[in-house]
Amino acid sequence: MALYQTHTDTIAKHFDRFAPERDTWRGRGRAYHAALAHLCGFLIPPGAKVLEVGCSTGELLHQLQPSHGLGVDISGESIALARQKFPRLHFLTGDIQNLVLDETFDYILLAGTIGYLSDVQQALDHLRQFCTPQTRLVIVHHSYLWEPLLNLAEKLGLRMPQPPQNWLSNEDLVNMVQLGGFEAIKQGHHGLCPVSLGGLEGWLNRYPAHLPGLSALCVDNYLVARLNPRPRAALPSISVVIPARNEQGNIENSLSQMPRIGGHTQVIYVEGHSSDDTWAEIQRVARRYPDWDIQIHQQTGKGKGDAVRLGFAQATGDILVILDADLTVTPADLTKFYDALVSGRCEFANGSRLVYPRSAEAMPWLNTVANKLFGLAFSYLLGQRFKDTLCGTKALWRTDYERIASGRAYFGDFDPFGDFDLLFGAAKLSLKILDVPVRYHERVYGQSNIQHVREGLILLRMCLYASQKIKFF
Repeated sequence: MALYQTHTDTIAKHFDRFAPERDTWRGRGRAYHAALAHLCGFLIPPGAKVLEVGCSTGELLHQLQPSHGLGVDISGESIALARQKFPRLHFLTGDIQNLVLDETFDYILLAGTIGYLSDVQQALDHLRQFCTPQTRLVIVHHSYLWEPLLNLAEKLGLRMPQPPQNWLSNEDLVNMVQLGGFEAIKQGHHGLCPVSLGGLEGWLNRYPAHLPGLSALCVDNYLVARLNPRPRAALPSISVVIPARNEQGNIENSLSQMPRIGGHTQVIYVEGHSSDDTWAEIQRVARRYPDWDIQIHQQTGKGKGDAVRLGFAQATGDILVILDADLTVTPADLTKFYDALVSGRCEFANGSRLVYPRSAEAMPWLNTVANKLFGLAFSYLLGQRFKDTLCGTKALWRTDYERIASGRAYFGDFDPFGDFDLLFGAAKLSLKILDVPVRYHERVYGQSNIQHVREGLILLRMCLYASQKIKFF
């Protein structure tokens, strides 16, 4: 304990000494601090409730535009300056390992802080009390590969002098996070060029910095984590949204094969400008099954994406799930999606048709190859593993969907399918995403609405779009 206190006092005195010079040093490192603020602003949306550990004089917390921001630092001099500069925010002097607060946060940020902690595991363990299951822990730390260059920058007067610090590899940090009671969701690298090069540093940090091989040379590594999941005690309700266009022969089977799931099952049909009698059949089925909670709607817009958004807007269930009316994924499989969310193992369940055998009639070989290639592309672009991004069956919590919808302006109205609007939004919010394998069956009625060439080109366009909005941001 004495060694711990000695180390903490040494760190506090060091940053107290340099607090009045902090703005000067930030000016010398403006390119690095701009890149750091850009990264943290991507991971933490404006309007969130944010706790920053190791906030220094508060500049980064201010740039995040939180609805409620609390900065904590062991340097009393730094906190005094932060309070003067940013009176809208809240600041406390204290050691995070002994901090007492009666509140929780949407995001907890440690940017450049992990290296100064006396006991990383104990600090992370202590932070759990300020978390909910939805809280995201965001850690940004220098790559140990840059230690010699950063030490040289100090000697040349290009970087503020630093006290001795921990140099953790990504593997070390993942291990520490797990020991502290968290689960790592995604990791990445950022900032290939931390110095000003006449504007060229912005291009280097946006594009080459995210390419395989070069990304490992970045100055910063980052990690996003959540609390270790726990199953829900209660049985949440579920809303099943079924977009239907020219699916008259599948409507009754979609309900007769539907299991009762969770605390309550709601079924929402959204008919989309069919040329057959799909709408009349939906109305008939709704009358025939009065013991089911059924809603029926007709689109005024076009496309599956519009239908999904209409259905989700009308849904009352705790969990939202999409079921394609072609029934190539059976209603019975929806229990797998429900269980994946309720168990806490994931927050977004993505159907995967590429695990179990499929007939050539259900999915021709060329479609299979294309699906696998798009899965690899989106896994790289979104930073989490996807085997099959094109399966129409997906599930998520309604509260998370509302967060995705509220942040939709970042992406815009780009997705005619409805799948990628959800995938991109979930990745942006760092939701835990898992594939749920399903068996893929042949149609028993009607023909596919898919236009392979046209929609393949749209998917390529969305890959480029995702690269700009999520990967090369």
